[in-house]
Amino acid sequence: MTAPSAFARELGLRYPIVQGPMNGASPPDLAVAVSNAGALGSCAAALFSPATILERVQQIRAQTAAPFNINLFLLDEQHPEIAELKRAQHLLRPFREALGLSEPEIPARFAENNRDQIAALLEAAPPVVSFTFGVLPRETVAQFKKAGSRVIGTATTVAEARAWEEAGADFVCVSGSEAGGHRPTFLGDVEQSSVGLLALIPQVAAAVKIPAIAAGGIMDGRGIAAAMLLGAQAAQLGTAFLCSPESGIAEAWRTALRTAGDDSTRLTRTFSGRPARGIVNEFMERMRPFEQQILPYPVQNALTGDIRQAAAKAGRAEFMSLWAGQGVALGRPMPAAQLVATLAQELEAVRD
Repeated sequence: MTAPSAFARELGLRYPIVQGPMNGASPPDLAVAVSNAGALGSCAAALFSPATILERVQQIRAQTAAPFNINLFLLDEQHPEIAELKRAQHLLRPFREALGLSEPEIPARFAENNRDQIAALLEAAPPVVSFTFGVLPRETVAQFKKAGSRVIGTATTVAEARAWEEAGADFVCVSGSEAGGHRPTFLGDVEQSSVGLLALIPQVAAAVKIPAIAAGGIMDGRGIAAAMLLGAQAAQLGTAFLCSPESGIAEAWRTALRTAGDDSTRLTRTFSGRPARGIVNEFMERMRPFEQQILPYPVQNALTGDIRQAAAKAGRAEFMSLWAGQGVALGRPMPAAQLVATLAQELEAVRD
């Protein structure tokens, strides 16, 4: 067997594979299955209260002795004007009417308190923590490391990777434009920062000394091998694990994944207020003319929450946020542990 990568060696993993954290689609059961199979399981906690973060970490710890990762978004507080909120609600009214929903009250808050979430994660001190949409202060990174957590920062450009290295992160997750879900960009223009993974990995590997994890469109062992040949020390797969039964996603989303092709996805701000890659549907198309009027994340995300939830319950994929990467057509529905084993076998075969 090929020697383990620096990333796998430092975390004590059998395989250089990370299951991507996906809000609403990476429950503890998925993280546990992946970690117990020898890769790094992840649980997205951006939507969790501080108390729930503590509970989830305890729940995962009770089911695995292997390393696992908890991911948080790094968010600035948003204070939109009432007039802006009313305009945003007006644009969403046709979708609520189609789903039989009444006009909701303006939310008292648009997201959990980010400082409190970070404090809870520091208290929980899981083996690995990862962060998206920004960079932590160096002092906070040092606190996590002192508590025993290894820190992964997420980057879409060389400048962002350097920012995380300067902050003291142990690893950097390099997210190419092919990746499903939200673009993690926090420095510069999002469109200009949408660099393809093939071009991004070697540039980041040459620019920073910390191990890089490649993310974006990777669905099999060939993709993992290619990323590592270009300089990555591990690969993060989101959409591939989204197809697993443990992801717990709605059946309409699962069906959309099975029928998607290589050109089925694009970036949109319309669901959450932040560019995110998903399978094109009616909501995205009808809201496309208003793309520049959409309020920022997490405001728009909060405003569309009832629509997305009702659509999922009703099996109305046309109104759901169907996040997926450009490799979605290569998805293979199978249990997460089986997928880890399959990916490891494919990677070994390519390396040999």
